[in-house]
Amino acid sequence: MAAPESDLEGNKGYQRTQRDDRGGDRGGFIAVAATAAAATVTRLHGDTSSPQLSPEAGPPREHLTIIRAHIWAWLARYFVPESSGTETTEVVGTQNPGNMRTGVPASEQTSCAKGDPQAYCPENTGGTEAVQVTDCQNPEDSQPQNEQGYSNPQDFGQLMASYEGKAKGYQVPPFGWRICLAHEFAEKRKPFNANNVSLSNLMKHLGMGLRYLQWWYRKTQVEKKTPFIDLINSVPLRQIYGCPLGGIGGGTITRGWRGQFCRWQLNPGMYQHQTVIADQFTVCLRRKGQTVYQQVLSVERPSVLHSWNWGLCGYFAFYHALYPRAWTVYQLPGQNVTLTCRQITPILPHDYQDSSLPVGVFVWDVENEGDEALDVSIMFSMRNGLGGEDDAPGGLWNEPFCLERDGETVQGLLLHHPTPPNPYTMAVAARLTADTMVTHLTAFDPDSAGQQVWQDLLQDGQLDSLAGQSLPSQKGVGIAGAVCVMGKLPPRGQRRLEFSLAWDMPRIMFGAKGQVYYRRYTRFFGPDGDAAPTLSHYALCRYADWEERISAWQSPVLDDRSLPAWYKSALFNELYFLADGGTVWLEVPEDCLREEPVESMCQLRPLLREYGRFGYLEGQEYRMYNTYDVHFYASFALVMLWPKLELSLQYDMALATLREDLAQQRYLMSGIIAPVKRRNVVPHDVGDPDDEPWLRVNAYVVHDTADWKDLNLKFVLQVYRDYYLTGDHCFLRDMWPVCLAVMESEMKFDKDQDGLIENGGYADQTYDGWVTTGPSAYCGGLWLAAVAVMVKMAALCGAQEVQDKFSSILSRGQEAYERLLWNGRYYNYDCSSQPQSHSIMSDQCAGQWFLRASGLGEGDSEVFPTPHVVRALQTIFEFNVQGFAGGAMGAVNGMQPHGVPDRSSVQSDEVWVGVVYGLAATMIQEGLTWEGFRTAEGCYRTVWERLGLAFQTPEAYCQQQVFRSLAYMRPLSIWAMQLALQQQQQQQHKKAPGPIAKQDTGLSTRPKLGPKEAVANPSPECAS
Repeated sequence: MAAPESDLEGNKGYQRTQRDDRGGDRGGFIAVAATAAAATVTRLHGDTSSPQLSPEAGPPREHLTIIRAHIWAWLARYFVPESSGTETTEVVGTQNPGNMRTGVPASEQTSCAKGDPQAYCPENTGGTEAVQVTDCQNPEDSQPQNEQGYSNPQDFGQLMASYEGKAKGYQVPPFGWRICLAHEFAEKRKPFNANNVSLSNLMKHLGMGLRYLQWWYRKTQVEKKTPFIDLINSVPLRQIYGCPLGGIGGGTITRGWRGQFCRWQLNPGMYQHQTVIADQFTVCLRRKGQTVYQQVLSVERPSVLHSWNWGLCGYFAFYHALYPRAWTVYQLPGQNVTLTCRQITPILPHDYQDSSLPVGVFVWDVENEGDEALDVSIMFSMRNGLGGEDDAPGGLWNEPFCLERDGETVQGLLLHHPTPPNPYTMAVAARLTADTMVTHLTAFDPDSAGQQVWQDLLQDGQLDSLAGQSLPSQKGVGIAGAVCVMGKLPPRGQRRLEFSLAWDMPRIMFGAKGQVYYRRYTRFFGPDGDAAPTLSHYALCRYADWEERISAWQSPVLDDRSLPAWYKSALFNELYFLADGGTVWLEVPEDCLREEPVESMCQLRPLLREYGRFGYLEGQEYRMYNTYDVHFYASFALVMLWPKLELSLQYDMALATLREDLAQQRYLMSGIIAPVKRRNVVPHDVGDPDDEPWLRVNAYVVHDTADWKDLNLKFVLQVYRDYYLTGDHCFLRDMWPVCLAVMESEMKFDKDQDGLIENGGYADQTYDGWVTTGPSAYCGGLWLAAVAVMVKMAALCGAQEVQDKFSSILSRGQEAYERLLWNGRYYNYDCSSQPQSHSIMSDQCAGQWFLRASGLGEGDSEVFPTPHVVRALQTIFEFNVQGFAGGAMGAVNGMQPHGVPDRSSVQSDEVWVGVVYGLAATMIQEGLTWEGFRTAEGCYRTVWERLGLAFQTPEAYCQQQVFRSLAYMRPLSIWAMQLALQQQQQQQHKKAPGPIAKQDTGLSTRPKLGPKEAVANPSPECAS
């Protein structure tokens, strides 16, 4: 072995080993409104060439002194032109002990000049010869491979245009999102900020902007908390993310498409966007006892660990994602060797055990295309912690472990991170087989040159494997470890090397530290914090079964030749958010339900006890759990794939609806003071992870959502949709009283008793920046759909008087809706006197969408005249889709009838990806299948192929320059397209009514009982 370097001795003083990515571009219409009085903003959106349509006539002050100086500082930030230079990518780790903020320009990290040899000549290695590594020369042609199951890289367009290799990888599927590691996205957008808002809109929100700044200052400077929406520090653009690791609710770690570990959600709901440079895979090849090639499998060129051979040539490697799996293929230049790293996470529909596990597996298939045998080693290095403030106190330590069970042996390292309030242990492990050898290095300094670990591996393709645990890290000193697997590779042969990454954080507290929770997986692996070895062993022994189940689930879609390739990628890859949406899946102890009003909900206790409590954020930047107006769109994925979690969420929402919180708070948009939560009104959300979710709901303080018009209606529509898709009659009976209560609360919005509710003249629905006045297409449509569902549920529950009441309301409301809003081509936006009242809203058919998804909305259950619905959808396609950005960016939210986007608000000229997917589903439901796919395709190609926002799909983007709210919940609505396609197929094969339940594929088919039979024949425990 090489003489070890004393890597743990230096850097005694505290070193800050991260650069917070949130220090980038500022953004947000709330924050910038405060600068309106002092700045004039040039409009950035020009008119587009579009068709024209002439519709027929149709119907806080105590903190202001403190922050005055801050306002002027922010003013300068917003209106000083921003540099268009290259973004920097944060790196954890540093060479200079006095400088812990090392920013490595992206150009330095990704550049690889073609034909420029990357030479690495090891120094004194005890007999090992110097090695010339020419990393970007043209590799020798690989041997022919079986073409079946592979797709032509050219099918992936510009994302693979830079790929110069010939390797196709080992069993890489033909469908998914594929990108060459050398690819650079030409378009670099910014988070939404003041430069993107018209002066008129800034003036509208002046008061709200000032109140936001006051609130933001108190939250960050006084309370020392992070705002639930931090519009002063938006997350900047980083076009790097790939499939996240980790099941549902146990935390996630995102590995980027260039191989970096770069986005972390270990503490529940709280994200750290930073690349930890020591977290890498390294390959070592040896022939005839000599190391001939050793390379970090990273295109980066950091200033830390500089003894390592960085700068992999990305032109001969590509990444392929089909969530929950991903493949990275490396063709090693001049070596006749191809590496395929397959990443696997147990995301398994209708599975409520393995899907909760905080694990990921990396399977390396190494192919030797040469005529000479060689030894191959893969080293997996990992830092203990992220190198930030949580690590600074020291006390971190590593230790090796070996677990043999059922004839299978797993070896690796445990990285203990005991920092409160949420201590955890990370396990880096490998499977030991008869053909492999597993070694380890317990500890090295990730902020040093890295000579010790590099020379150790270079010497003989193995690591020292000293016994015993490391010393605890000193204050400010980092610690990392590494695990290596070596195997022999015969000529023209193949070898498999298997790694796992597991993390055990069983006991968690949210930001307020008021209550202890246990994660779902502790039901199966224990709550004591010692499960990391068992989790590793289980993952490495079960991943093959997981892959079989994933293939069985995905194959019906992937094998369907009628579906476009982009849709297959979008459908599965957008599912990343169910696990990586700050998601928590918690055990529910019996005592936490004792005081709940559950006597009328027979299934609440057993369901929550058996399946736990589920929460996911509105977005990684909009930090509120189970935001219900947005979940309305996203819920299709949950109810189709994990229906018990959807029902659990619905029971939680029902409980929150029946509660009240009369504490007073000031709302930012209006400035009014009102209660946090009123009884019998559906809450906006169940809380902020930096506070105490479920115990304190409605973290959203922009509007008083008790007066929102859509939340109650969306609850009623989702209850019936969930019943229809699951056939769960107990659930329907439990929810019926809550539906009655929220609809009674909603009645007050029908002020003229014409059967149709009126909006209140402000943004009182999910479009919380788009003012709506009087009867409106969106809320009016949701209202009529909810009333129709109440008629249906009353009949099923035997409530004749209620049925008659809502039937009367429905009849009057239908007449008013058509008379006031239908103009012959579409439904007007609202009934105000403003010019935007005639705008064409892309989401105007949301009520019809849910009715059709629930088996209603046509024939005897028709609410909106079918010819009107189809005509409106055709108009939306003509104007909002084809008339916007050449038809290539999806549907703009609002389009004026003369063919110009509606810019009356900061949201009307945006494209909302999740709304577009819901619109596409509605088109498919109404027989406009081609138009539906065309509409949705524009969003997918814009987000995933043009803007580089893979695995961080935003809520919104404009035609030019900006995006808003990265990694958002709503795009999960793409699963509504899949439901529409399935229902379309079922109608073609068998025209029969009835609900739809799960299939072995994890999608949908029919249950044994229809709605009437199910409710008429309840199980004993649900009988009244």
